[in-house]
Amino acid sequence: MASYLELNGVSKKYGDKAILRDLNAAFDEGDLVAIVGPSGVGKTTLLRIIDRLEEPDSGEVSFRGEPYSRLSAKAVRKRIGMVFQNPVLFNASVFNNVAYSLRFRGVASEELKKRVLSMLRMLKLDSLSERSALTLSGGEAQRVSLARAMVYTPELLLLDEPTANLDPHNVSIIEDALMACNRENRTTTIIVTHNIFQAKRIAKKVAFLLDGELIEYSAAEEFFSSPKDPRTASFIKGDMVY
Repeated sequence: MASYLELNGVSKKYGDKAILRDLNAAFDEGDLVAIVGPSGVGKTTLLRIIDRLEEPDSGEVSFRGEPYSRLSAKAVRKRIGMVFQNPVLFNASVFNNVAYSLRFRGVASEELKKRVLSMLRMLKLDSLSERSALTLSGGEAQRVSLARAMVYTPELLLLDEPTANLDPHNVSIIEDALMACNRENRTTTIIVTHNIFQAKRIAKKVAFLLDGELIEYSAAEEFFSSPKDPRTASFIKGDMVY
């Protein structure tokens, strides 16, 4: 039986620099995976390939047993929610920013309102519903970006450093929402994070990338308690592994 999401020999170069090197991994439905590693090792590039924002130079990604080569980028991206490190919001109210993805999918107005208000409550944004999104703080804006990605219950949720540079209050709200979405909807979630403590708090599985290679990928408890690769152990301890 095919895995929910599979990477088979995925490689990517920018010029002469190899960013990803022959990556092989399988993600199960309902996974909450943290991808960790130093800056510049290919974590964001991997997310962009999964989201079809970029194509690998070689190898294949498969989603629910279907290779990306047989699917249009548009068809893939309609099934995926993506949250970037720096949120980009529309010049509209918080409510209308979150509602956008539902309107795009033709959700009826009453159902749309119900789902948006529920998501705003989850992310503690309900009091800001009518506020212009362009007047929000960085943490509030990131929560709106996450709400917009989660409100249509994507099959796969991808997040690139969604809590970088945010205060503990906003980090806690976002982490709680991600875990609730994963638990209640079984939304398969992949989060790139530099924060090893965040990976410990929320991930079911952890993948460690270094120099474009997948060094270790295992259940979170095993990853942190008994890493198999000495480079993983060094990274967990905070040593420089560049």
